[in-house]
Amino acid sequence: MARKYVYWISTALLSALYLMSATFYLTQSDTVRQLLGQLGYPGYLVPLLITVKLLGVAAILSRISVGLSDLAYSGMFFHLLLALSAHLNASDYAGSVPAFLGLGVLVMSFTTQNAARAKPSPYAASRQAGT
Repeated sequence: MARKYVYWISTALLSALYLMSATFYLTQSDTVRQLLGQLGYPGYLVPLLITVKLLGVAAILSRISVGLSDLAYSGMFFHLLLALSAHLNASDYAGSVPAFLGLGVLVMSFTTQNAARAKPSPYAASRQAGT
């Protein structure tokens, strides 16, 4: 039962992080382009990142397909890992905090998803009843 709560809380936090990020990208696109430029990324990535962030959240929450959900988790993992790396490389330690926290809640959400979902992921560890 506790694993279900951990899953839903961590998934809600991960979704909130990505939805707030996409909203910020939409409302402050010039600022985001400038910040991405400071990290060494081109500004034309902004619309792509907005789309991918929204679709990733939709794939995880709707769970239309387990494979698509797992693909969204892996995309988020690499996105957060690259964001963390870019901020640390630019000595932007305050900017690396959301990526670091995002990685933590992503790992919690992914590893506990089989306890809360009817269709188990073959890639997340399953816990048998009573163990």
